[in-house]
Amino acid sequence: MARAEKRVRRKVCKFCVDRIEEVSLRDERRLSRFVTDRGKIVPRRISGTCAHHHRKLTRIIKQGRFLALLPYTAEHGR
Repeated sequence: MARAEKRVRRKVCKFCVDRIEEVSLRDERRLSRFVTDRGKIVPRRISGTCAHHHRKLTRIIKQGRFLALLPYTAEHGR
């Protein structure tokens, strides 16, 4: 009996697809997609972002937390 081959579709970077060069602090809805409900930054292998944009994304998320635009943890939003 032949093994069933499992094809996993590779995730594509949302920033590359939308041709976004700079990640903005002002786009809170886009940034919140890359942060879990507990406040952790989603890893590259799960989010599908490329290394270039993920480095920018983490820097912007950390700046947003410092400026109180994004919560550090879930309890901070309460």
